[in-house]
Amino acid sequence: MSSALRPYRAEDEDATIALWLRTWQQAYPSIDFAARVPWWRERWTNELVAKASIIVAEQIGELIGFVTIDATGHLDQLVVAPEHWGSDVARLLVDEAKRLSPERITLLVNKDNARAIRFYERSGFVPAGDDVNPTSGRPVLKMAWQP
Repeated sequence: MSSALRPYRAEDEDATIALWLRTWQQAYPSIDFAARVPWWRERWTNELVAKASIIVAEQIGELIGFVTIDATGHLDQLVVAPEHWGSDVARLLVDEAKRLSPERITLLVNKDNARAIRFYERSGFVPAGDDVNPTSGRPVLKMAWQP
């Protein structure tokens, strides 16, 4: 079944936050992401919605993914519903981010998220250094894409 991409709208806020929670809770079940929702909602509104382009993926009217890309080419969030992991949804969203930022894209990915790292490598991203996530303290890999 195909997915449709479109720009984020204000009325998508609750669905994107619920999808973020469900996806991250699936990826890291030992972390209580529900406790982080108030922080995430504030960050979503003040940092991402205010400063980034956000594209959502829908299937039969249901939001199944989103990507955020800011004016510097930083991809902060790529979120795909767990039941769509391995489908073309993430690739479609990254392709749209590349269209929006055709010169360069940078991102941070948790070093223990091997599935995501493999996906980014298949999408043309290369390692560009190590860092630490300022919120979680987890080690992250910087990755970059250039055409």
